[in-house]
Amino acid sequence: MKLNSLFITGLALFSSQIYAQKVDSNRPNIIIFMLDDMGYSDLGCFGSEIQTPNMDQLAATGVRFTQMHNCARCCPTRASLMTGQYPHKAGINGMGVNLNMNSATIAEVLKENGYHTGMTGKWHLSQTKPVADPKEQLQWLAHRADFGPFSPLKNYPSNRGFEEHWGVIWGVVNYFDPFSLVHNETPIKEVPKDFYMTDFITKKSIDLIDSYSKDNKPFFLYVAHTAPHWPLHALPKDIAKYKDTYKDGWEVLRKNRYKRMVAMGIIDSTTYKLPENSSGQSWADCDTKAYESACMSVHAAMIDHVDQGMGKIIEKLKETGQYENTIIFVLSDNGASPERGYKPGFDRPGFTRDSTIIDNTSEHPGAETTWASIGRAWASASNTPFRFWKKESYEGGSATSFIVHWPKGLKGKENTINRGLAHVIDLMPTCMELAGAKYPATIKGEKTNSLDGVSLLPLLTGKKQSIHDTLYWEHEGGRAIRVGDWKMSSLPREPWQLFHINEDHTEITDLAAKSSEKVAEMNKAWTKWASKIGVKIKEK
Repeated sequence: MKLNSLFITGLALFSSQIYAQKVDSNRPNIIIFMLDDMGYSDLGCFGSEIQTPNMDQLAATGVRFTQMHNCARCCPTRASLMTGQYPHKAGINGMGVNLNMNSATIAEVLKENGYHTGMTGKWHLSQTKPVADPKEQLQWLAHRADFGPFSPLKNYPSNRGFEEHWGVIWGVVNYFDPFSLVHNETPIKEVPKDFYMTDFITKKSIDLIDSYSKDNKPFFLYVAHTAPHWPLHALPKDIAKYKDTYKDGWEVLRKNRYKRMVAMGIIDSTTYKLPENSSGQSWADCDTKAYESACMSVHAAMIDHVDQGMGKIIEKLKETGQYENTIIFVLSDNGASPERGYKPGFDRPGFTRDSTIIDNTSEHPGAETTWASIGRAWASASNTPFRFWKKESYEGGSATSFIVHWPKGLKGKENTINRGLAHVIDLMPTCMELAGAKYPATIKGEKTNSLDGVSLLPLLTGKKQSIHDTLYWEHEGGRAIRVGDWKMSSLPREPWQLFHINEDHTEITDLAAKSSEKVAEMNKAWTKWASKIGVKIKEK
């Protein structure tokens, strides 16, 4: 009995030693955990009523940033994240185009510096072209036709530095039977009946962590969720949690979140005054309250399920001895989405694999045969306290909740709030510094584009209070520039609006008419930047 007990104890110690080989390494594992179209205040630790205990715990034992920014849209943000460059320089000057081959990715650089590199989920950085016949396109989207690779193979993740990719190439998915699902270059043509995209991403992330934990190499893992991007697809048990949560409407939600954010110290009521809902829509005048509240319930359910997956990933990190020396970054690619009312076509199927028609007008969103979205009013509430939403360069489109968690490297920083200005272009330089890697002069024989971002580590460690003086944005005519405490923002084809951010962070009071010299000065800087990277915008 004693010998058997000793054998089991010895085996357990041996197994833990295998898994713990990297714990003593100076180079951490790196996980970037990206959500898709999540609003600034959609996490519990940023004021939400949505149940996100696992990400909240990361915040409680890590650092929350209040001024992290993205590029306000899926493709541009993902390009900047992958390359450390503004999206235009990285080749993403629109939607559905190829990432430049001479813009080195995080995965390419870290792989050459001794890291395992894995990705799960949404890529959306390759040229996505429909077939010529719209009817054939709908057949392709429903897995009833095969028109070859979903984009140029050379720009699949598995050919841009990732050893393994389990996920989708295109940007919009049926969560129960996604189009463009691949393992590396190989299409996954059949999925089980209980398939759900969020679970697939979680499961494959766990599998990769398990695999990478068996040798002495650190790993980089990019977990690129599709949720909560429309369509509103969620599991019934998750939807049921939020059945009555949103019955009082978007105005009440926005005010309640704002109060919680102020109480939590995320924002203050002086600098961050609460604007009206940017949609201009009134809950009192809404004739479809049951449907609207149901839409937001599914949105919440989708985020809730992502968080459940985060819990399983954390559990696997602890089980394999990787938790203490794994740095986890959590963010969204843009603000909540106002998009609604798209007809089938391009990336939106009209029917399922078995030819069941997808009902865009169903009063009960959530199932595979529905194709709903939250719309402008809920998007504005999800982005509390800011104005506007996805696609626009105002804070509501370009600001993201951001969590950094690293037990070994951030001791003494637990549950702190960092108000330093940062941007998604900074993640590539940060990963390089963590890995002890230098930016290559060439990639696959091509001279590399220069980096635009800088490492976040001086902000995280408190060595610097600021790493940026000037940042720029542009997407489909929407634009912005931040210089110190001043920001200019504009909707497409509209004049600049000027805001003194440290007094008016929610961009309410336009000072452009009173400060024409400041507008001219900042416009000159933005125009010089835009010209350098090939952006052409004309004011109204």
